[in-house]
Amino acid sequence: MASYASASFMLLLLLHLWSCSEALPGGHLVDPTCPPEWPSAAAMSSDSEPSCHCQPPAPHIPVAVFPYDVDPMQFALNLEFTEAEFFLHAAFGVGLDKIAPKLALGGPPPVGARKANLDEVTWHIVAEFGLQEIGHVRAIQRTVGGIPRPLIDLSAHNFARIMDEAFGYHLNPPFDPYINSLNFLLASYVVPYLGLNGYVGTNPIIDGYETKKLLAGLLGVEAGQDAVFRGLLLERLGEAVPPYGNITVAEFADRTSALRNRLGRCGVKDEGLTVPRELGAEGAICTNLLSADGDSLSYARTPAELLRILYLTGDEHMPGGFYPEGANGRIARSFLSK
Repeated sequence: MASYASASFMLLLLLHLWSCSEALPGGHLVDPTCPPEWPSAAAMSSDSEPSCHCQPPAPHIPVAVFPYDVDPMQFALNLEFTEAEFFLHAAFGVGLDKIAPKLALGGPPPVGARKANLDEVTWHIVAEFGLQEIGHVRAIQRTVGGIPRPLIDLSAHNFARIMDEAFGYHLNPPFDPYINSLNFLLASYVVPYLGLNGYVGTNPIIDGYETKKLLAGLLGVEAGQDAVFRGLLLERLGEAVPPYGNITVAEFADRTSALRNRLGRCGVKDEGLTVPRELGAEGAICTNLLSADGDSLSYARTPAELLRILYLTGDEHMPGGFYPEGANGRIARSFLSK
C-alpha cells in the first residue's frame, strides 16, 4: 500500500512538473514542491553593502582563454552531453532536445534513453544533476565554443553490456539501469567519475584565467555528484542486488572500477567503495567513499584513457560503447583519423 501511495505521489508530482514546464518560456523546468515564499540566502543578503574584496585579484597572466585551452575543454562536452541526457531522461523522460535544444548544436538525439523508475529522493537528486548538466554545457560553450552533441548510446542494452564486461559473463536478466533506483545508482557510478578524472587531467594543460575558472567550477560540481552517488551506494554496501542472487552493491562497484582500470590501460586510477586498509586514507580505513591516491588526491585521466573506457573497446581509435560513431571535437576525431 505504501509503495502504491508513493508511486501515485510521484506520478502526480511529475505531471504537475511537466505541466509547469510547458507553461514556461524556453521549456525551463520547475519543481512545484519548492516552498513559494522561501527566504533564500541570496535574498536575505541582497541589501548588504558589497565589500571591495568580493572579487579575486587580477590574474597573473591576463589572457582569458588561450588557443590551446579550447580543444581539451571542448572534449569535456562529450561527457557533459552524456550526463545531461542520462539524468534528464531518467528524471523527466525528455532531454536537451525538449529542454534546451540549441545546446545540442544539431547533434543527433541519444539512443535508448528513457525515464527511470526512481524513488522520490533519488528522483530529486537525478533531476537536480540533470539540470546542472545543462548549465555545464552552456558554460563550456560560452567560454570556449561548442561541438555538436555526439551520438550517445544510453540504452539498457549498452549498460547491460558494461555490466557483463565487468563480471565476465552475461547477467541474467540483463542489467537495466532504468528499472529501479538501485540499478540507476549503479549505472550512475559509471559516468560522473570519469568526468572528474578528465578535469583533473586537463587542469595542468590549460592556462587562461577564464578557462581555469570554468574548469574549477565544473570539477567541483562533478566531484560532488560522484560523491553523492558513491555515498548512496555506500549506505547499501552489503545489500544484494536483485535478482542477481548474492551479488552485492560492493561487488558491482568493485567490478565496474576494475573494468575501467582494465580498459584505461594506465594502471589503477579507480577504486570501489571499499579497499584493503593499507590502500585507504592514510592506511587506516577500508571504506572508500572518495576514490583517491595515497595522498588522497583525485586521479587524472587523459582523453585517450577516457575514450578507451567510454568506447568499451580499450582502444581510443575504435568507437563503440557510449559513442557508436565516436566522440566529437578535435581531440577525439584525431584518434579516428590515425
